[in-house]
Amino acid sequence: MENKRVCIVGAGVSGLAACKQVLERGFLPVVFEADRNVGGVWRRTMASTRLQTARWDYQFTDFGWPETVTEVLPNHAQVWEYLESYAQRFDLLRHVRFGKKVVGVEYVGVTEEEMKAWDLWSGTGGAFGGRRRGVWHVMVQHEDEPVEVHVMDFIILCIGRNSGLPNIPTFPKNKGHEVFKGKVIHSMDYSNMGSTAAAELVKGKRVIVVGYVKSALDIAAECANINGSKYPCTMIIRSKRWNVNTFLAWGIPIHYMFLSRFSELLRHKPGEGLMLSLIATLLSPLLWIFIKLTESYLLKTIPMKKYEMVPEQSFFEDVSSGLISQLPESFYDKVEEGSIILKPSKAFEFYKDRILAEGETTPIETDLVIYATGFNGAQKIRNIFISPWFQEIVAGTDAAIPLYRECIHPHIPQMAIIGYSEGTSDLFTSELRARWLACFLDDGFVLPSRRSMEKDMMEWDRHYKKYGGSSSKFYRRSSIISIQTWYHDQLCRDMGCNPRRKKGFLKDLFVPYSPADYAGLEFEKKQ
Repeated sequence: MENKRVCIVGAGVSGLAACKQVLERGFLPVVFEADRNVGGVWRRTMASTRLQTARWDYQFTDFGWPETVTEVLPNHAQVWEYLESYAQRFDLLRHVRFGKKVVGVEYVGVTEEEMKAWDLWSGTGGAFGGRRRGVWHVMVQHEDEPVEVHVMDFIILCIGRNSGLPNIPTFPKNKGHEVFKGKVIHSMDYSNMGSTAAAELVKGKRVIVVGYVKSALDIAAECANINGSKYPCTMIIRSKRWNVNTFLAWGIPIHYMFLSRFSELLRHKPGEGLMLSLIATLLSPLLWIFIKLTESYLLKTIPMKKYEMVPEQSFFEDVSSGLISQLPESFYDKVEEGSIILKPSKAFEFYKDRILAEGETTPIETDLVIYATGFNGAQKIRNIFISPWFQEIVAGTDAAIPLYRECIHPHIPQMAIIGYSEGTSDLFTSELRARWLACFLDDGFVLPSRRSMEKDMMEWDRHYKKYGGSSSKFYRRSSIISIQTWYHDQLCRDMGCNPRRKKGFLKDLFVPYSPADYAGLEFEKKQ
């Protein structure tokens, strides 16, 4: 094991978790990080950004928050400090090569024809393949220096889906931002410039923000705080969302209605079997009641109808797709006072000094347009491969990354991807995946045949389409949120651990799981 070379790309949440778990199994990983610090997106984000999940749900199983952090939703600086403390506590920093960007990876030693003929992953179903195995050439560059080539036995990609490669809308000829005389940036650029420079950029300007998820909401709120109603911030909203003020509905925590083991009984799950399928069919009306209870509360407490912001899709579709955001404080108060203008529109076009939204006759004069339109995570994954075949197969036709257990591509050997598929707490889910992967690397189990993995993945894809809203293609986000406990159960069983983590039948059934429930998972297995 000591001569197995494990490469981890990225030192964000997933990369740090992977590094720790691999170390605990006796491997010596090398982590390549393009930035100068750990933390990934938490190192470069907007000043107002906070967690979307309570801190006790966003923590490592063996490393709690410091007592000095008392906020339910810590800010971005506190999150980054927590991640850095984690790296220091477990001596991870000495394995990180900062300022080293991975510009490409290539699998050598086995031909494409040989790989296509394999029945088992990597030829054997094991992590490192058998005798006839290849190696990865990892091409790394530091600034303008020549590219270095590192030979590795296994690669763990932890480059995330919410950074690096902005998703920019396309426009007909002469209708895009090339005709616009003002400034056009992406939320990534806004975050990278720092709070002082960002505030100076928007001060006294007529700003348009395109989008309606967390980054768009935060930017609009910051613009409103700086400029007030004198220079209102207009939000062009192509897809309305069930964004919330609080994660309560009629006094009931939303997590209890949608994220408990009992709530998962109300919907069909991949590989559930006849009995659970029958239970899901019989109890599905209760899921409908939970959805309507939540929607009625949100419609009562948030003036969505007044501003024509009621989504077409159900609340549960947004939950299943990971598209729920918490509104910034007093968001609709800013809308009421005119500091933020909501403009639902499926499309828009640029002119010299203004924007015209679809269905409108009056253009919006503007100085600055900020795209808060997300990132092209699938293309970022494609770009890292040298092989055209790997580029073709790594991302499906639906811009999703098809992965077994949301970690392993059946046709790409000696590689795992952690951090692409989303959960309610990406930190905790990434840690559990890293444990699963480290167990696999240490011969804790073997993978099933490639055909079996593909069959399992098809079942999960059908689930995403059924509950994530296939008509609107939200399922492309590869979110496991609606059946996260079911997913974690599978990882536990693969590792030989008991998935039932809570003491008491009722507690296990009705209380949502948290990172604390999985503390000591590996220790339990060794007993």
